[in-house]
Amino acid sequence: MKANHKNTKKPSLTDALIPVFSLLTLLALAVYYFGDDSSSGPNQIALMLCAGVACLVGLKNGYQRKEIEQGIVKGISLTLGAILILLAVGSLIGTWLLSGTVPTMIYFGLQLLSPEYFYVSCCLICALVALCIGSSWTVAATIGVALMGVATGLDASLPTTAGAIISGAYFGDKLSPLSDTTNLAPAIAGTELFTHIRHMLWSTIPSFIIALIVFIVLGFDESKTHSAQAMDNLLANLQQEFHIAWYLLLPLVVTLLLAVKKMPAFPAIGIGAIAGAICAIAFQQPLILSFAEANTTMLNANIMVVWRVMYAGVELNTGNEMLDSLLSGGGMGSMLNTIWLIITAMTFGAIMERVGLLAKLVESLLSFARSTGSLITTTIFTAFGTNCITADQYIAIVMPGRMFKQEYAKRDLAPENLSRTLEDGGTVTSALIPWNTCGAYMHSVLLINPFEYAIYCVFNWLTPMVGIILAFTGFKIKTLVSSVERHEQNQALKIAEEHS
Repeated sequence: MKANHKNTKKPSLTDALIPVFSLLTLLALAVYYFGDDSSSGPNQIALMLCAGVACLVGLKNGYQRKEIEQGIVKGISLTLGAILILLAVGSLIGTWLLSGTVPTMIYFGLQLLSPEYFYVSCCLICALVALCIGSSWTVAATIGVALMGVATGLDASLPTTAGAIISGAYFGDKLSPLSDTTNLAPAIAGTELFTHIRHMLWSTIPSFIIALIVFIVLGFDESKTHSAQAMDNLLANLQQEFHIAWYLLLPLVVTLLLAVKKMPAFPAIGIGAIAGAICAIAFQQPLILSFAEANTTMLNANIMVVWRVMYAGVELNTGNEMLDSLLSGGGMGSMLNTIWLIITAMTFGAIMERVGLLAKLVESLLSFARSTGSLITTTIFTAFGTNCITADQYIAIVMPGRMFKQEYAKRDLAPENLSRTLEDGGTVTSALIPWNTCGAYMHSVLLINPFEYAIYCVFNWLTPMVGIILAFTGFKIKTLVSSVERHEQNQALKIAEEHS
């Protein structure tokens, strides 16, 4: 059924700003009153209330309730893939904890990574793996979880570690031809994949080099507080509670190989979770039996414990508070709060898009884009703003891409300028926003609030800044034709018209 827009009124800028300012106000109040717990309910309420405000604006402008509801359903449906991945990741973390895969990664990581180079090592490792598999989410859920455990053992800063992991993961994701966003941006802008990747190097490489330098400096500061005794105790406790061996890394290898083979994230992570369950049954029998109920047969104990871990996660009770906190968690249930946040955020964003409020904001921004520098800057801020409002990085690429494509062509700017700008403003900033699907995901996997780690995601906030600098300096801003060529074309057209 097609929407009937005959009786609808075009929204004003005030109409568009009312829900946005309402959201900013309520989210600020949520953080003020509830602090780190704001994402466990308060933010969701704020998003739903502001969705109601946007809905009222739409009704005022003549949109029908059914139209708005259809927009909500469509918006939420776009996140179903992400929701399924979240559930699979919950099970993966649970079985990898039970199987000893995560404890083994932490054990070897503690022995291999030195404190003074820990942050830069985190960033480089995650960058390399993400470049190979094209998924920042998979890197965070596998390598990232283990590195957070290593950080605990090294007495390193957890927010800084999360920032290094996310910086590396997004650098690799951004330059990988296997990444979905890296393929989406050139498709929307109208350029070729490898042309897009080559053009991105000019904003991406400088940002990543600076990020590595920052993490090296931060690592030297942190190494002063490192306790060798604490690390030795943790290594001993890991060996006492888990069977540690190199072959327990097999679930990680399987998952990464499937990702390299371009298997979609949901089945790849699901298979990784099953591989973890098999390893748990094969190598962690004492641990499984300790979780089983009394007077239960071995077969039933294995089935029930593995089943429970996949939905409820692992809860260690060793008496060692540090170890219990480090290696407890996972399960599909641990992701439900994140899914709740995603659904409410998408509800707000879908209404904003459906009733034309988002398009009005972008239209108003275009009035400030006089020069090439201001146009690219406006595109970056629009992509970031779309990330904030719609809570989805894919929409932050698609919507500004569609809206600015014609303007870039009109100004003779090559489409790879637009595709790079969409990634600079849309892809990398998504993890910095707590209610965005990416920010919520990183929070649920790394267990650090985006408000805490965002300042340490050096690559993620530096890349848009480098993109803006390139825009205003004109460096590596590719044009379709030069002014001389355009003059020659106009003269040729004029002569041709005269002869005709």
